[in-house]
Amino acid sequence: MEERKILLEEEDMPDKWYNIQADIEIPPPLHPATLEPLKPEDMEPIFPKALIKQEMSKDRWIRIPEEVKEIYRIWRPTPLYRAIGLEKFLKTPAKIFYKWEGVSPPGSHKPNTSVAQAYYNAKEGVERLTTETGAGQWGSALAFACRFFGLKCTVYMVKCSYEQKPYRRILMQTWGAEVIPSPSDKTEFGRKVRQEMPSTAGSLGIAISEAIEDAIKHENTKYSLGSVLNHVVLHQTIIGLEMKKQFDMLDLKPDVICGCVGGGSNFSGGIFPFVPDKMKGEEIKFIAAEPMACPTLTKGIYAYDFGDTAQQTPLLKMHTLGHDFIPPAIHAGGLRYHGDAPLLCKLVDEGIVEARAYYQNEVFEAAKIFAQTEGFVVAPETAHGLKAAIDEAIRCRKKKEEKVICFVNSGHGHFDLAAYDLYNNGMLQDYEYPEELIREAIQRLPCI
Repeated sequence: MEERKILLEEEDMPDKWYNIQADIEIPPPLHPATLEPLKPEDMEPIFPKALIKQEMSKDRWIRIPEEVKEIYRIWRPTPLYRAIGLEKFLKTPAKIFYKWEGVSPPGSHKPNTSVAQAYYNAKEGVERLTTETGAGQWGSALAFACRFFGLKCTVYMVKCSYEQKPYRRILMQTWGAEVIPSPSDKTEFGRKVRQEMPSTAGSLGIAISEAIEDAIKHENTKYSLGSVLNHVVLHQTIIGLEMKKQFDMLDLKPDVICGCVGGGSNFSGGIFPFVPDKMKGEEIKFIAAEPMACPTLTKGIYAYDFGDTAQQTPLLKMHTLGHDFIPPAIHAGGLRYHGDAPLLCKLVDEGIVEARAYYQNEVFEAAKIFAQTEGFVVAPETAHGLKAAIDEAIRCRKKKEEKVICFVNSGHGHFDLAAYDLYNNGMLQDYEYPEELIREAIQRLPCI
């Protein structure tokens, strides 16, 4: 019988995160006022010094603090599964694997960085963290992490997700977080947006602006981001490092790695430890999957842009749909961001990573097949990477290729059953973001 579940022992958990900045170089972030390369001190109003150092570090390996590893041990190392049931259903000669991050207490990959960020903030005397969240996975993860280090937590949750996903809100509140629907009346920018667009469903860009404003205006408060930035994807590389060890145990190497992309932390965490292998000539395909409703990598432009709607953040060179992008209220709430991680975008721009976009219904079809063949109900975000893996497995069937396919299974969908209900009853609508709106938004990018 073939092995279905590949486990690592606690002592096999990586001791260091892998920093891909040692192996690739990206255009520097720019100060929003001067347009000069950002200096470490420019970021000190919103981030602790240790994270700023990681953000700019070129060291290939960065030690994971023992205090962080101690909390990681609650759920890490995470299992690598062989999707034997899915393989049989697809009648594919390919071997399909998935790295299951849904075993963490918040139910996703997000605590890999939230625990680290809470630790570094607490160590420097910070008392409260502010953040934004889309679907609620990141807000849940930060609320969870803050409890371990005695930090208060304020979460600005995108309004449509606040309404669509009440259980994520309840989870955050159970861990002690203050959860505010965004745009809100708690910040100047939130009030401005509500006045100009009273019926808006909100966006991650707006929520980020509110969280940053809150952090800047209050003492002993810092801002925390769940994706996009270099230090965030650094912490997530524990996923790919564990995957490498698990495939070594099987004496296999993945030919294809897929994952969903909203800001890029889950996918980047899975593939970054494998990127040097590809740069040395190994045959391996990386597929970033995103929604047609928010096609950042597939239709956005690679340019400098703000990370938030209020234009408070540094300018980042990334694929973007424009900082004032307001996404439709699709159910993959974690994939509704206008930009992506600059490190990932560089790999897409250089052709090292391939990007694909999918409609909601085909993604939920893939998720339902997975639930019926593997048992796990996955998050709508995760299902995008799953869809890409299924497409690759079908391609292998047609070409009679025995490839090894892996997707980073970023979290469970237990709080997304309302969306599954809509799909099961034929009420889920597909949406493709109009090209003309993308062109209009791109015209409002900073002139750099």
